Amino acid sequence: MRNLVFSAIAMIGLAGPGLAAQCGNSSGGFEAWKQAFAKEAASEGVGKRGLSAFSQTRYAQGTINADRNQKSFKYSYEKFCQVRGCNVIASQGRKRKAQSASFYASLENAYGVPAGVIIAIHGMETGFGRFMGDSNVLSATATLAYDCRRPDFFRPHLIGALMMIDRGMMSPNAIGAKHGELGHTQFLPGNAYRYGRDGNGDGRIDLNNQADALASTANYLRQKGWKPGQSYQPGSYNFNVLKQWNAASVYQKSLAAMGAQIDG
Repeated sequence: MRNLVFSAIAMIGLAGPGLAAQCGNSSGGFEAWKQAFAKEAASEGVGKRGLSAFSQTRYAQGTINADRNQKSFKYSYEKFCQVRGCNVIASQGRKRKAQSASFYASLENAYGVPAGVIIAIHGMETGFGRFMGDSNVLSATATLAYDCRRPDFFRPHLIGALMMIDRGMMSPNAIGAKHGELGHTQFLPGNAYRYGRDGNGDGRIDLNNQADALASTANYLRQKGWKPGQSYQPGSYNFNVLKQWNAASVYQKSLAAMGAQIDG
């Protein structure tokens, strides 16, 4: 999920201005930062499994490169949709809705979010699960929590990732996108930890499972203020809720347009 607008995770304690771990703009200080951050993570309740996994993280230069090169969100709406394949997503999305109508109806009944929005997000984020990333989630998240560009944003997500490892919700070797997003709809770890839901009823939350990921996505939007039964087109209240998923206006517009096509 490229949901780069993050709400405070009160239950796990947010990194505050008194952090001792110092950010850096190169790999040079990463290991020293890890030692300082490990102490802070332990004070936040991260246990041995999480701390052991954290000790194995490596500075992810590929993540930094990607973070400095997010060009598509600067495109016009037309160019963005051409590059991201909005028409293909909408076409395939209509078929997916028809094939699994009862599942998507159950999500709307539970969370109030229509199928079109959930399917559009799924298609936009990972091509319906065809590509969920090639980067180690923990190393990517740790690198961004260390990097001076947005450390306060990513530090809570790193704590969330470590908490998930402690609780068996995520493997230390989990693979996701360059910014640490994981699963079918690319949740950042802190959001996965807070908003994750068991969508297939097996008693665990796994964002690489499609049912869990889509239920978690619907729950995220509902918790962010989604109003069931109301429009999600530009100018509506629910359209503004889509900003909580991704702050880029072209992304929000594309979700609204594709969702309308999918929902018919």
